[in-house]
Amino acid sequence: MSSTFGQVFRIHTFGESHGGGVGVVIDGCPSCIPLSLESIQQELDRRRPGQSEIVSPRNEPDTAEILSGVHDGLTLGTPIAIMVRNSDPRPDAYHEMATKYRPSHADYTYDAKYGIRAPSGGGRASARETIGRVAAAAVARQVLDAFHPGIEILAWVKSIQDLNATVDPATVTTATIESNIVRTGDPAMVDPMIDHIKSVRAKGDSVGGVIECVIRNCPPGLGEPVFDKLEADLAKAMLSIPATKGFEIGSGFAGTLLTGREHNDPFRMAEGAVRTTSNRSGGIQGGISNGENILFRVAFKPTATVMTSQKTVTSSGENTELAGKGRHDPCVLPRAVPIVEAMTTLVLTDHLLRQRCMDRRS
Repeated sequence: MSSTFGQVFRIHTFGESHGGGVGVVIDGCPSCIPLSLESIQQELDRRRPGQSEIVSPRNEPDTAEILSGVHDGLTLGTPIAIMVRNSDPRPDAYHEMATKYRPSHADYTYDAKYGIRAPSGGGRASARETIGRVAAAAVARQVLDAFHPGIEILAWVKSIQDLNATVDPATVTTATIESNIVRTGDPAMVDPMIDHIKSVRAKGDSVGGVIECVIRNCPPGLGEPVFDKLEADLAKAMLSIPATKGFEIGSGFAGTLLTGREHNDPFRMAEGAVRTTSNRSGGIQGGISNGENILFRVAFKPTATVMTSQKTVTSSGENTELAGKGRHDPCVLPRAVPIVEAMTTLVLTDHLLRQRCMDRRS
């Protein structure tokens, strides 16, 4: 199973949803980077279940333990291992799912590939696996701050089904996003989105939507053509997150409706730097950052586990029905915001370190 991400700043996540715990091993982190456990815990608290009335009620503190790679608050340059122990699994809710495949979940495909799976909690197909990613990104954030302070990475809920927020990527703040439990950047859409999630949950169903993310103050020159283009690595990172189904950057699919002249971003000089007068490229051209804001969107499908009966089959090949049980998010987007930010941070940190390696060789 491929559980490793990154080339210079590499992470390897481990653990199942209802196993002893989950975590990450980070390799390639430079030495002497100030690192606090509190900074890691803060990000894990944003991702954890049970934080509001519209997410999974699973009661896990998600307390992080740093097992290696740090001494007196500084990174050693050796592998950093971070562990979060599972403390509130309830495997009884998954007894029926051990033999019945949840529609649109990874139950069947894991069996098809490996011939075995961990049905309780979804095993590694559970979003609980992303704890390791978020913890690693909290470390990566410290690397960014040390080598290139000022880079900002903010994600927010752009839409819940057909409810669309209006957000200015250039001015939206973390305070605005974190001021509401749905994590949208549009105060006017907070109550409608919350009410919609509650309504869908009351029916035993789930709902999806779109998360938008901006990278501000990213330096030009990050990205490795041809196959490691910055947007290609961002796309891979986003589509590796559970429940994702789409990625677009800049103008995205809407750009197909324009002509080349309409779509092009004219260049100009401003304060001694090359800038563009528009940003339909989304801050990346030829796979390399151009210094403008990088803006992209990620589509999340409705949570696969729903509480109403659906047709399915058993692992022995019999037609049957299944109604979900257990504690599940009726909408994954509020808790996915810090995960999108985390994967973005990991991509940028890896490419920044790769660029530093190239600069030193030259």
